[in-house]
Amino acid sequence: MKGQISNNFGAFISYSHADSVIAKKLHNGLETYRLPKSLRNLHNNDSGKIGPIFRDREDLPAGNDLSESVKQALEQSSALIILCSPEAQKSPWVSREITLFRELHPEKPILAALIDGEPEQSFPKPLTENGREPLAADLRKEGDGWKLGLLKLIAGIANVPLDALIQRDAQRKLKHVMGITLLSGIAMIVMALMTAYAIQARQEAQYQQEQAEELIIFMLRDLRDELKGASTLRVMTKVNQEAMEYFTSQGDLSNLDDDSVSLVAETLRALGEDHEKRGDLEAALKPFEQAHRFTAELLERDPANPDRIFDHAQSEYWVGRIDELRENYPAAHQRYNAYAGLANRLYAIEKDSKRALLERAYAANNLGILEHKNFNDDDKARAHFGDAIDWFEKALANETNNQSIEAELANAYSWSADTHYREKNYEAALAARLKENDLKSKLLKANPDNADIKMKLLISERAIALLELQLGKEAMARKRLNIALTGATKLLELDKENTERRKTYRLIKESLESIK
Repeated sequence: MKGQISNNFGAFISYSHADSVIAKKLHNGLETYRLPKSLRNLHNNDSGKIGPIFRDREDLPAGNDLSESVKQALEQSSALIILCSPEAQKSPWVSREITLFRELHPEKPILAALIDGEPEQSFPKPLTENGREPLAADLRKEGDGWKLGLLKLIAGIANVPLDALIQRDAQRKLKHVMGITLLSGIAMIVMALMTAYAIQARQEAQYQQEQAEELIIFMLRDLRDELKGASTLRVMTKVNQEAMEYFTSQGDLSNLDDDSVSLVAETLRALGEDHEKRGDLEAALKPFEQAHRFTAELLERDPANPDRIFDHAQSEYWVGRIDELRENYPAAHQRYNAYAGLANRLYAIEKDSKRALLERAYAANNLGILEHKNFNDDDKARAHFGDAIDWFEKALANETNNQSIEAELANAYSWSADTHYREKNYEAALAARLKENDLKSKLLKANPDNADIKMKLLISERAIALLELQLGKEAMARKRLNIALTGATKLLELDKENTERRKTYRLIKESLESIK
């Protein structure tokens, strides 16, 4: 950047030259982002922009001091973002920019964006001197990931609540994509991308492929999570089918790179999960087995890659899940043990990362369920559930108020309660059920319109009512079941194709009729 700088900057990006590609991507992401209208008053900016953003590494002088243009930009910036990596830690320029920014603006935020390595390997020394703990976003795949990490940085720059930013961003994307879905617009978008892929030059085609896959990732993850609580299986399946059609349009899948093949496997698992929720196990097994073949091959090519280990663990679980539902319990047990082995391998590489802790928890919970339901060994089952609870609580300790982990912890307490119930230890069962119920009630309070949470809370209420009956509290049980039946009826009316809702309604109704 040449000449005099006259604009104020929302933020200054400090980075090592080795990280220039990521710096450019971050610069573009920050400058093109628009705050939701409801949050713009907090930023005092009607346009919703948080920039311009300053990024300069090409024109630094070869001497021992920062250029005048960089000093001016630091002086006129409202925040400093450090791209943290082992290269950044070694960079004298990054350290000097941190030191100067602190001297100029002791009250303004310095935001750390971790892109490679661990914090102790990647944070420049001035960032943490005197015991400072910078506000940090982990842009790595195993951390926050790019999307959440970007939102954390935006929240820090704009001084808006992260939770509100995430919620509004998700709602905005959901509204947009749902509108496209209802008008069959997703198919048009995918077809447009496919057409562009065919007619553009190679460089442009690569760009279009990346854009298409970013849309697919959004549909498979963020949108799918929203639809689970807000819509029907039909819409989710439509989204997944459109994603799969995009990949099949590329021809021979063996020509795709490993990351794209991994995304194909994720799409296949999503399709299989939709069939499983409808109760069509035969239809579900085919995409699960296809995904398993893909992820097994990827893992064989790169056995120490934690992402490949994680992907194949998901495939092992879903094939095992179908084996369990088809009552092929030895095969399910083999799959779940393989899943547990992969979870242990992931933990050995990533130690206390959130996904490694959760994978160990899920694996323990799956084995516990199999031991309890199908092998009738409650001692082994209870030990597995105890391990699952421990791992979930460790994950939750590192990330308080994580609703997804709280939901899984509640599920582990539910299964633990079942082992006590079968042994007629009703007091112990009730204690576990109440812990489960507290967690699910907390989740529903935070997500009052989430149908999935409502259904799970109804299942918990029925279980507590059954325990109340065993403990001689019939009036309390009847009242609880009447309230639960009303809720189950409303949920079933919203999605009559959902087998889980039909089953929940039937069980609550039968339980209530048994005591009338």
